[in-house]
Amino acid sequence: MLTFEQKLAIIESFPELQRRDVSLGRVNFHFEESATDKKNVVYHLHPNGNGFVYAEYIEGYPLDHKGMVNIREFSEDELRNVVQQSIASLSVTNDDSLSDTEEPIEETWVNKENHALVLLHEDDMWNVYAGLNLDGTFPSYNEAKQYLLEEGFRWQK
Repeated sequence: MLTFEQKLAIIESFPELQRRDVSLGRVNFHFEESATDKKNVVYHLHPNGNGFVYAEYIEGYPLDHKGMVNIREFSEDELRNVVQQSIASLSVTNDDSLSDTEEPIEETWVNKENHALVLLHEDDMWNVYAGLNLDGTFPSYNEAKQYLLEEGFRWQK
């Protein structure tokens, strides 16, 4: 299990997050640029190593009633991954529908090697393109987003 200091160092390596000290030595980290009302990414990181990360829009984690996953036993890679996915999930709206008056959504997602994929809403489907090549088609935005996150891509503003 990572220590409190190790978890702090990992979380503080995300420049998108702002630290907020709360009671009993606990620390929260906010994502002020969130596209939703939810801004708390890390909640009540405690000196005993316990803490939570908001993961409501991320598949594969056991969540509490607030959409949080407990990170007490997470490894460094697991912690980095869930924080990165949480930030990405809050970077875009989670509404799968577009009204007729809205512009089509086109997003660029980039991985650690700077490879880029483009997510485009076309004909009521969500298509992922690698250059001119179609990489995948998904019936909802959340499914396309989950695919991109699982493949190690982050939304680039």
